[in-house]
Amino acid sequence: MYAAATESLIKQAREIKEEELQRFCGRIVKLLHTKDVSGDTVDSLQRLNLIVSATKYARELPSDLVRKLQTVLRSSSCPEQLQVLSSSIVRESSPPSVHSLCSDPSHDSRTFSHVASVVLTQAGNKEDVMPLCHHLLKSLESRLSDGQIPRHALPVLSKMSTVYPEILTDDEVNLVSRKLVDWLRYASMQQGASMSSGGFFSGPRTRQPAPLTEVDGVVTGDFFTVLCLGQSYTEDQWMNMYTFSMIKSWLSCALGVMCCAVGADDRSEVDSSVMSMVSATSSSSRLLPPKERLREKAFEYCQRLIEQSDRKALKKTDTELQKACIVESVSVMDIICGEDPSYVYRAFPCIKALYGRLNGDLAYARALLPIAQFYLNHSEIAAVDSEAVFCQLFSHCPAEQFNETMLAFEFVQFCLLNASVLQDRVTNYRQSFPNLLKFLAWNSSGLIAEFVELLPSLIAPDTAIELLHTILDLPCLAAALDLQQRYASDRTAWDQQGAKVAACLDAFRQPSYRGLFLYILRPEAGTGDTIDRLKMLHEILADMAESPRVVRCAQVVPVLLHVYFNSVTQVRKADEKMMNQLLLVLLERSSQLYNIKTFNVEVQKVFSTHLQALCKLHPPLIVDQSREILELASSPANIYSKEDFYTHVVWVIGEYLSVSYDPRCTVERITSFFESLEAVLFEITQVRQSASPPSFSPRLVTVLMTTLAKLATRSQDLIPRVSLCLSKMRTFACSAIVMTCYSEEDTEEIITRAHELINLLKLPNVAQFVLAPSAGGDGPRWHRDTNASLPQGMRAVSGLLHRHSSSLPTLG
Repeated sequence: MYAAATESLIKQAREIKEEELQRFCGRIVKLLHTKDVSGDTVDSLQRLNLIVSATKYARELPSDLVRKLQTVLRSSSCPEQLQVLSSSIVRESSPPSVHSLCSDPSHDSRTFSHVASVVLTQAGNKEDVMPLCHHLLKSLESRLSDGQIPRHALPVLSKMSTVYPEILTDDEVNLVSRKLVDWLRYASMQQGASMSSGGFFSGPRTRQPAPLTEVDGVVTGDFFTVLCLGQSYTEDQWMNMYTFSMIKSWLSCALGVMCCAVGADDRSEVDSSVMSMVSATSSSSRLLPPKERLREKAFEYCQRLIEQSDRKALKKTDTELQKACIVESVSVMDIICGEDPSYVYRAFPCIKALYGRLNGDLAYARALLPIAQFYLNHSEIAAVDSEAVFCQLFSHCPAEQFNETMLAFEFVQFCLLNASVLQDRVTNYRQSFPNLLKFLAWNSSGLIAEFVELLPSLIAPDTAIELLHTILDLPCLAAALDLQQRYASDRTAWDQQGAKVAACLDAFRQPSYRGLFLYILRPEAGTGDTIDRLKMLHEILADMAESPRVVRCAQVVPVLLHVYFNSVTQVRKADEKMMNQLLLVLLERSSQLYNIKTFNVEVQKVFSTHLQALCKLHPPLIVDQSREILELASSPANIYSKEDFYTHVVWVIGEYLSVSYDPRCTVERITSFFESLEAVLFEITQVRQSASPPSFSPRLVTVLMTTLAKLATRSQDLIPRVSLCLSKMRTFACSAIVMTCYSEEDTEEIITRAHELINLLKLPNVAQFVLAPSAGGDGPRWHRDTNASLPQGMRAVSGLLHRHSSSLPTLG
């Protein structure tokens, strides 16, 4: 969310009228024609940048302004601030400036970089960027005087090859690969020359180049890498750093496309084996083709970085650099091994040693993800057991570092990228959902989109019910994680919620409640679907219900529940045992939810929706769970605590408790349901002087009436009883206490529904046909085919009711 002032500025920028924008652009054109750059010019360009960036569509600017901005953009003599603003405005505006900017690319490195950003943003196809591409390749081949253009060309080339992988020919790929090899492997080993003062009476003098050092201060003895330190760097050392930063995307895109073009059939088995033997020997690397040689040198470079990362850095910033280099190096080696499996056997000793060194060190948790990716991709080829790696990854990282935002995001992305493989090959992946959900509980708003996509892969037949309970308990998990963090730091109050959570923290410390928290914080599934003392846990955590983290977590639960039920009903719809278990959870947990504002209501709405879906898929569920359903439906107290869910339970009883769906729907079973619902309707519609105003909706009354009528048509001995019950509805609806709560439309709805049902029940066979149509009654044929029985039946009923309306009894 933006601050209020920022929101106001963005709103003004979006709502600016076209006439006002044109006048403002004319003023900017005049300012840009002056030779001196004033603060007014910069301020005006910043405002224009906000205007064109605030909308999703490209704003159309006057052509003279666009031409002037292009001139500023291509002028190396203009201040960089103006070039940056011009580049940003041209990127976000129309008409496109691709062709005009590509006509004469600048040789100035800074200007070229800004122009390239516009071209790559506005290009519609690879033909639009071909002039830029040719200019880049020429700059790589030539040695320009400033020596800067190749350094700025590499990021542009990397982006270009990512967006348009086939833009380069094989010869051009080989050219770039040769250049990258030289920069990557043969950079100088001395620091760059630096100027120093020669004292008061003499001019500055050039210092002799000093040797580079490792991160621990030792003089570098091997070739240069990004982990070699110095006070200043030579141009080829800078190119080395730029090359390493783009090598992963280059290997994935440009070389990957080239390899696909070559194809497996273009190389014989003998040639392949010979190539692998040559690749294995560094001294023979000059015999390799450029792309193979680049792989070889990139592989050696990554091995060297992994070795350097084992050194004890003298500065904290260098330690962070070591971590980043480990992540990048393992990722590059993973790509190389994917393109040429012969590297797998050379890489695994290095990767295994690295894993042994980092395993257990929480500071390097993010570095474990590319290592796990490497094991996932190549352990089968090398016949290496990877179970311990994934056991450690899924059991320790989420449990101990759930509060690390970047790790959480990268961990979930890793799971998303490899979900299908993890399901098939990693046994503890699905078992680890209690740990994975800790990331979501702590970072709810930031990870909800990822977990919506990830959740279906976590559903397994043996743990699906436990997963459902865990989703429902997600706010409790957020509260428990908060308490765990406070307890570990020995601080009661971190924020304004501190005073409220003091009692919760005391409970967290008590041994008698330890089992409850251990279950909520469990690392893996399998210890039971839920706990018996769930109500006690909710009472213990009652003071945490207003915590912002808990409230945000509660808001994502309904979304996850929809995803869960949709996935289960699609994949496991034939599993009747699973359907029965899900229905039991709905009935049980509808009254066992963490008491957070609006949370219970939202979850019960989701329950209501999917209760209907489950019963539609498996109508026999009503009979299978008749005892539990009857217990819930026969208690008026449930109306006041979960009216929406209760209403849907009553509706599915009337809809699916029928012999047409299940032969076990005997007269006795129908009568027992009828008597229970009749008693509920009688109790809530009694008109007494001491009665309180109804706190339930008219919809509940009409659903109860309709369900009783439906059940009576299936056991016609009950018709007199339901007719008597319905005849009392006018008295209820017209009572003074009811009319103070319900609108005139609501009372009229109750009276009309009762009148219609009484009239229908006077014709039992017709009532059964209308109130309980056959199972195929919702098919299109019953409503579109004029020869089908349903339209004809409805017309017949309408005629009967209209013809005999004067003789039908009125409500008393």
